[in-house]
Amino acid sequence: MIPVKGYAGKQVAVLGLGRSGLVAARALRAGGAEPICWDDNPAARETAEGEGFTCRDLLKQGAFEEVAVLIVSPGIPHLYPKPNPVVAAAQEAGVPVDNDIGLFFRSFATRDWDRFDIMPRVVAVTGSNGKSTTAALIHHILTEGGRNSQLAGNIGRGVLDIEPGGDGSVVVLELSSYQTDLARALTPDVAVFTNLSPDHLDRHGGMGGYFAAKRRLFAEGGPDRAVIGIDEPEGAYLAGQLAEGPSDDRVIRISVARKLSGPGWQVFAKKGFLSEYRKGRQAGSIDLRQIRGLPGVHNHQNACAAYAACRALGLAPRDIEKAMHSFPGLPHRSQIIAEAGGITYVNDSKATNVDSAAKALLAFGNVRWICGGLEKEGGLDALGDALGSVTKAYVIGREAAEFAMQLDVESEVCTTMATAVERAMAEAQDGDTVLLAPAAASFDQYDNFEQRGEDFTAQVLARL
Repeated sequence: MIPVKGYAGKQVAVLGLGRSGLVAARALRAGGAEPICWDDNPAARETAEGEGFTCRDLLKQGAFEEVAVLIVSPGIPHLYPKPNPVVAAAQEAGVPVDNDIGLFFRSFATRDWDRFDIMPRVVAVTGSNGKSTTAALIHHILTEGGRNSQLAGNIGRGVLDIEPGGDGSVVVLELSSYQTDLARALTPDVAVFTNLSPDHLDRHGGMGGYFAAKRRLFAEGGPDRAVIGIDEPEGAYLAGQLAEGPSDDRVIRISVARKLSGPGWQVFAKKGFLSEYRKGRQAGSIDLRQIRGLPGVHNHQNACAAYAACRALGLAPRDIEKAMHSFPGLPHRSQIIAEAGGITYVNDSKATNVDSAAKALLAFGNVRWICGGLEKEGGLDALGDALGSVTKAYVIGREAAEFAMQLDVESEVCTTMATAVERAMAEAQDGDTVLLAPAAASFDQYDNFEQRGEDFTAQVLARL
């Protein structure tokens, strides 16, 4: 655990007692603070009280008297579409609002580091799509290379629940826009921006607010090295804002849309081949086509980002390539769950928006596509050319009929996962891929995308 610094002997309010909230309360107590906890869920309060924490309704008159700071869990809105009433009360009382990410960055460094030969480092990954795979791939490469690495944040353990930094150790963080938007301290050594596409727009007041939340990872103190995907205008803009000139190798530009050139540091993938160029000369290359855990162009972008981050940490291209070949991929993210009768079954339940679903579709041919769910803003028009790989769509969700009407491919309204899997498997032929890539949220039928992916997997395996 990382004991929180700076609040010893002070009251700190903690709003939201899920995984990150409870861990934050424990880390605050370990650092000598007095956590004052609250959650609207009585069961969550009971759990906190069972650990000896004081629970206080933070909406009561005078609740924020003598409180130094309010720590908010990621799912609680602090600005758009409107602030949570407790957050609004804290702001009215002049109490700062922070989250566990901010607490981590102000507490990670210790005096023990003076004895280390190599300072611990933090790699932080954000972006709309691919950040989980990129963070997990960086962690895998580091671990396979013998480096002491911990994976935390929006994936793995809570940021304050990890072990303190050791000599030469690396912490790899996946950070969502909810986390970067509010953190009062953001000082990674290496920061990664994968890409940007519309998502969580209601939470950030539009696309500009969403990009601003992501961009904060590079603005609050600034990383020593920035890995930036430049295939969208926002990424190209961000790279330009960070670089002091064309040859500034503190910015590593990555792309899967085109070959990059110039005197700076670039990593790009074309037709399945990753290339690294530095000062106009090739410094490394990898054939990504044979790496089973990273199928498709979207995963090639993740590979470029992870490769660049690991190169920034001093790893050799040959060691990175070797580790990539043993990367198993992540559950629910282009995860091959079975191959039988010439048919491949792929679980990409994490494709909760149109952009990520399109990338999944483009990664495979002859797709029997299981899609649908709680549709997000913007409709399905952005699927565009990706529908060219779809043989037929099998639509699930409570609004399956309306979803299917927007698809310019042969579609069958199935509503349930069981029906969709049964129909897709019955019609699939040698060379087909049965792909779950919903292009929608899961909450109309499932608690989360993981549960949806597990249902798909169970339905497939039960029929094989």
